[in-house]
Amino acid sequence: MGRRSIHTPDQLRELIIEATTSIVEQSGLEGLSAREIAKRIGYSPGTLYNVFENLDDLLLIIEARLLDELGGRLASADDSGPPNERLRRLVRTYFSFTQERPKLWNLLNEHRMPNGREVPDWYQAKIERLLTPFEEVLTPLFDERDSASQKRHARALWASVHGMTSMSTADKLAAVTGHADPALIDDLLSVYLAGLQHPSDYRITAPD
Repeated sequence: MGRRSIHTPDQLRELIIEATTSIVEQSGLEGLSAREIAKRIGYSPGTLYNVFENLDDLLLIIEARLLDELGGRLASADDSGPPNERLRRLVRTYFSFTQERPKLWNLLNEHRMPNGREVPDWYQAKIERLLTPFEEVLTPLFDERDSASQKRHARALWASVHGMTSMSTADKLAAVTGHADPALIDDLLSVYLAGLQHPSDYRITAPD
């Protein structure tokens, strides 16, 4: 039985978010249930649904906070020097952040919205914020009239980095490739930057 509420709605909301975050950090998404959250905060499972419509909405809030934290970390990264140095620092910051709480980071890939439900616009805006530093660091490598290509390349690069970090936090990257995760990401950046700076050397043409 849950206890009578001794918290304000805002306090209760934070208790639920903190407890859920802790569970995911410790046990991953598979260890999460309304019953376990309720047990952690000392309330009945039904209390959760007085605060959040469902677990999906609760998880979106946790993911959003994680994205905001990463966005802030990226924004504070050293942005001095040439593009290749800036990009490496940016990606190392991204990689280091994901390694701090790997199971929580994995939530971004493991959590799926129910069929028929899309992530809200405010959530997508947080993803876009992560793309901004990648776009900015590539600016010197593109003609100002070619912003569409710059944006596309930034997204391709971000997706590659994000995918590799997610494989790393799931303990799959080194297991599959046999190489240390940071080394693989560094190789990715070297090849990608070389392709951008010397496109004629890396252009792929269709066979006759």
